[in-house]
Amino acid sequence: MNPIFVAIDTPDLKLATDIAEAVREHAGGVKLGLEFFSAQGPEGVRRIRGLGLPLFLDLKFHDIPNTVAKAVEAIAPLEPAILTVHAAGGHEMLFAAKRAAPPTTRVVAVTLLTSLDANDLSDLGIHRSPAEQVAHFAWVARDAGVDGIVCSGAEVSKAKAAWSDGYFVVPGIRPAGANVDDQKRVVTPARALQDGASVLVIGRPITGAPDPAQAIKEIAAGLSPMPA
Repeated sequence: MNPIFVAIDTPDLKLATDIAEAVREHAGGVKLGLEFFSAQGPEGVRRIRGLGLPLFLDLKFHDIPNTVAKAVEAIAPLEPAILTVHAAGGHEMLFAAKRAAPPTTRVVAVTLLTSLDANDLSDLGIHRSPAEQVAHFAWVARDAGVDGIVCSGAEVSKAKAAWSDGYFVVPGIRPAGANVDDQKRVVTPARALQDGASVLVIGRPITGAPDPAQAIKEIAAGLSPMPA
């Protein structure tokens, strides 16, 4: 399985389509988030899905269990391969999301955004370290029966050790020497994969490159040999 999912973070349908077409021969899938979904809705998602790539809908649902279940049911016809919900929603919400999802959709719980660090947690009144917070939410997610979690590469090794059959989506991936932008807990693609990542979510190093196809080819070459 090709682990690279390209994060297409734009509200522009043509730009999103152009990027998806450029990387379709080299990517394991594409990720569409709130920015795209808010602008283009389900029809825009169908346009991208029509290109034949597995789809990761990064909508980060977080509400009362019934509302989240209804939202998951509403997007089920889009047949996402991966769907995100917030681990902070708790056991009942996570359980409701998984129960409402299609059998072919992996529901993964977002633990701690990669734009946050220990100082940000302190500001929020959370006195665990980022690693401790991720470990706690990973336990909540596993106990609730979802498929895995979203965590940074800094935490994926310990998460994998505690949850051997979990599915680990790792954003905040940056090739060596790349600009980290607004990310605070980043690792290289090879390191994340070595530490247990199932999916590598890579955006700006690919989508912001002059030649996205060449950029993803170079990143994929650095992962060789590719995991089965």
